[in-house]
Amino acid sequence: MEIRDERERFLLREWTLADVDSLAENISNINIWNNVRDGLPYPYTREDAGTYIRVTMDKPYVQDFAIVADGKAVGGIGFIPLCDVERYSAELGYWLSEDYWNKGIGTRFMKMILEYLVNEKSAKAVILDPHQNNPRAVRMYEKAGFKIIKELPKHELREGIMEDCYLMEFRYDDNRVQ
Repeated sequence: MEIRDERERFLLREWTLADVDSLAENISNINIWNNVRDGLPYPYTREDAGTYIRVTMDKPYVQDFAIVADGKAVGGIGFIPLCDVERYSAELGYWLSEDYWNKGIGTRFMKMILEYLVNEKSAKAVILDPHQNNPRAVRMYEKAGFKIIKELPKHELREGIMEDCYLMEFRYDDNRVQ
């Protein structure tokens, strides 16, 4: 499965084992690691990359996409579908190689995954919880249509320190995905 940017600058597609080297090279960066969940090992090895890709390939449907630019996987974006009474919602997370920061693709790939979630998964809302000390990500989420709905003081433990986050939400009834 592929989701193409209409300007052909990048695409979102399923991870493949051919992405092992690119994944290990691009994600093993302390500046990325500082803004993602603790489950991400650092440094990130080829073995870690192979394990992750195999896990994504074993899922019953695509939840994790490679962000591909210049012919290689330079980031990842994925969602966790919520269940039971929240079954029309999802939690979203992403990372992008530092080489591609400030290139203007973040808002676009975020809108692409939101469009996929509404059209393919019938999502009504998407949530995420960025660190308050990551204003670049917060701005990108706001440009894509997310709103800060709550401050989450001392929400995530990171390197022994409780970090403040925001709870942000994208509601499809408030936004037109384009």
